[in-house]
Amino acid sequence: MTSSNLKPASEYVTATVGGQCFGLPILRVQDVFVPERLTRVPLAPPEIAGVLNLRGRIVTMLDMRLRLSLGEAPAQQRRMAIGIEAHGESYGLLVDAVGEVLKLDDSAFEANPVNLDGALAAICSGVYRLSGSLLLVLDLDKVLDIDRSAAAA
Repeated sequence: MTSSNLKPASEYVTATVGGQCFGLPILRVQDVFVPERLTRVPLAPPEIAGVLNLRGRIVTMLDMRLRLSLGEAPAQQRRMAIGIEAHGESYGLLVDAVGEVLKLDDSAFEANPVNLDGALAAICSGVYRLSGSLLLVLDLDKVLDIDRSAAAA
């Protein structure tokens, strides 16, 4: 097979938050873990769930349910976290579940639909149409763009 026959593709780690499937660019994902012993941060915005020590690194945990205005997770629900790094800092995105890694053809990537909720559209770079659902691709820099003055507490 020649290189001219290869279609550009991107890989995404999938995660579910509030019943919606999201894709995170795999090149930005450092690890997947079960968060334990979160320490609340005084005066932080509500979507900052706290911080934790993960293998010697301080990780700021961002609750994606609150970031997406989907309400809090049920108290008994065991959640997962996806570790990413941005601007020299470590972050963990709290999600309901982590799925599989999907390799998707770049030509199938579409702009956000016009009827996509404004809060979602603000942090998604586009979508892929999967069989029976949409995969919303998160723009991780926009996801992390929270009130920096309160987060610095």
